[in-house]
Amino acid sequence: MAGPPFELRATHEGLDALVRSLRQEEDGKQLRKDLAKNMRDALKPGAEQAKSSIMGMVSLHSAQPALRSSIAKKIRPEVKLGGRWSGARVKAFKTKNIRGFPNAPKRTNSSRGWRHPVYGSRENWVHQRGKLEWFDKAFRGREGIYKQAVHDAMEDMAQRIASRIR
Repeated sequence: MAGPPFELRATHEGLDALVRSLRQEEDGKQLRKDLAKNMRDALKPGAEQAKSSIMGMVSLHSAQPALRSSIAKKIRPEVKLGGRWSGARVKAFKTKNIRGFPNAPKRTNSSRGWRHPVYGSRENWVHQRGKLEWFDKAFRGREGIYKQAVHDAMEDMAQRIASRIR
């Protein structure tokens, strides 16, 4: 069984080669959608792990809207095919309109934490820390699993295209 008519590697170059081949196909738009969906599905377990990690952060106050669940809602797999950046990743998007704290995912993950005024005061500020590296720890040791899952999705699409040529 011969391989696809192009080189496939789990790199940006390999993904770019796959996307170029998809463009040449008659139903390339649908194939791109299928590839993107399969790649997102491959990363969903990692996104769920990151969501459960932020939900494990200790909360001392019951302020509304809830910060942890707002951050968890903004974590999702992202796939881009073509353009300046091609690839697949799990991303924690900014939390706009959540207590005036758009960088909540970034700051709660940081060891530096963040400063904010005490509620009802303009002069008193406090320094607060979140759950140290909650996002990073969700993927530590599992990078190879997710990379292989994305590679498998790419390989499946490459085989699908190759089977049409034969």
